[in-house]
Amino acid sequence: MNQEMNGSETEGHLESGPDKIDYVFKVVVIGDSAVGKTQLLSRFAKNEFCLDSKSTIGVEFQTRTVNINSKFVKAQIWDTAGQERGALGAMLVYDVTKRQSFDHVARWVEELRAHADNSIVIALIGNKADLADLRTVPTEDAVEFAENQGLYFFETSALSGENVDTAFRKLLEEIYNVISKKPLDSSNTVKPDLNNGGLLKGLKIDATSGADFEVSEMKKLSTCSC
Repeated sequence: MNQEMNGSETEGHLESGPDKIDYVFKVVVIGDSAVGKTQLLSRFAKNEFCLDSKSTIGVEFQTRTVNINSKFVKAQIWDTAGQERGALGAMLVYDVTKRQSFDHVARWVEELRAHADNSIVIALIGNKADLADLRTVPTEDAVEFAENQGLYFFETSALSGENVDTAFRKLLEEIYNVISKKPLDSSNTVKPDLNNGGLLKGLKIDATSGADFEVSEMKKLSTCSC
């Protein structure tokens, strides 16, 4: 397994090489423990689900490259709190079978808005929707909260994969819409480093005035097992 800062990079459903990538978006997945954050990330990045998944220890990220509006976008998704700085988007996850995890989402939103840029795109995710008989959080409650807070909302199942891809893609599309409306300096154009095997180097995207979003150096991708 290729590890860098406890991160795992997988190509994720596209056969394009690194030189095809136009943007790199940093996304954080946050929420209470045991709500399925790691499983959601594994489902989106590798289309995997592990029944014996344990709570995340340390800092972990995975990547997937997708096509948005004919642009290749690499999502670098961090499965941990504390990585909000520089994030363009956030998936705020709760468990539809654990009311307490939903009751805490307001605090998570406050944390995000306190530490991330004010243009960050946030999606509220009600996970484990497949456990309908155990549901304790009505969909209507989450819809009302999301509307009041200006969040996108999806209910997902990391187990079955329902709505997982849709939710991540919607988040990335909205990030792209924010970024594409901002003028970029020509020096911020993503180009391969021909002296380094065609790998792309890090750069900064001036997405908002007074705030630079770090884009991490891209590595050659490998697949790791869950």
